[in-house]
Amino acid sequence: MNAQANSPETKFDTEGAIFMAAQRDPAGCSIGMYGVPYDGTTSFRPGSRFGPSAIRDVSNGLETYCPQLDRDLEDIDFADLGAIDIPFGAPEPVVDAVQEATKRVLNLGLKPLMLGGEHSISSGAVAAVSQRHPDLILVQLDAHADLRQEWLGSQHSHACAMRRCLEVLPSGELLQLAIRSGSREEFQELHRKQRLIPHIQGQPAEGLAKALAPHRGQPIYLTVDLDWFDPSLLPGTGTPEPGGFLWQDFAAVVDVLREHQLVAADVVELAPQLDTSGVSSVVAAKVTRSLLLLLGDRENCAQNEPPSG
Repeated sequence: MNAQANSPETKFDTEGAIFMAAQRDPAGCSIGMYGVPYDGTTSFRPGSRFGPSAIRDVSNGLETYCPQLDRDLEDIDFADLGAIDIPFGAPEPVVDAVQEATKRVLNLGLKPLMLGGEHSISSGAVAAVSQRHPDLILVQLDAHADLRQEWLGSQHSHACAMRRCLEVLPSGELLQLAIRSGSREEFQELHRKQRLIPHIQGQPAEGLAKALAPHRGQPIYLTVDLDWFDPSLLPGTGTPEPGGFLWQDFAAVVDVLREHQLVAADVVELAPQLDTSGVSSVVAAKVTRSLLLLLGDRENCAQNEPPSG
């Protein structure tokens, strides 16, 4: 591995599986994917710490070619940097480690794609990316609002993920697509701040397209909590919520995002051991493939070049 990607400050464990068509050395790549195997604040069913390895393990069961995007993973250069070496226990040091690791990925000139792990890790990545892109727009796919100030005694619980992201997002621009679960106070805030973007199952993502229209050209970070999908499609997640979405709905989101500047993303909350069929892991790997291809759009690669000098 490139020495810069494995500095004393941030270690990446490269043992185990690698995502299909990836390389370990980031030299010449435009994307750096990395895993964060952490689920220390999970409030219902644990197991998302196994998500990153499961996504890698099943990825070779998919084709590298995506018919929707008419692109192939073999057409892009991306690195699977492995898993961040994170401390066990409280979430705060983990979030700090994620922020530091994401900065290092950005300094290599790579667009970050993070695999979780639980949703609490996202604020570390968003903090690093927003320092590079102060006008960053955050788009959230999730069943839950995640806007609590604290949950079960922790301000860095996965139930507080978007609250912590808002604190490190200079633009304050958070678009929450079709949230269907949360407290009364969270939904009052969603409506008051006009963050709740509607989506009708099986239809084009017109609500998202309309919300993003004024922001054309601005950098976007997409966070995908896999419980956004309906449990009938993806039961392998810690907090399943009926009334969710199917693959064609994610494809509709991809159709919108391909017209914008995606600079970073994460895929979180896969708990593979909760789905013995393995289908949840396959869906998560296919989501990851789509995001790699969106991030690997060569027209957008210059968006994340490291500063000269």
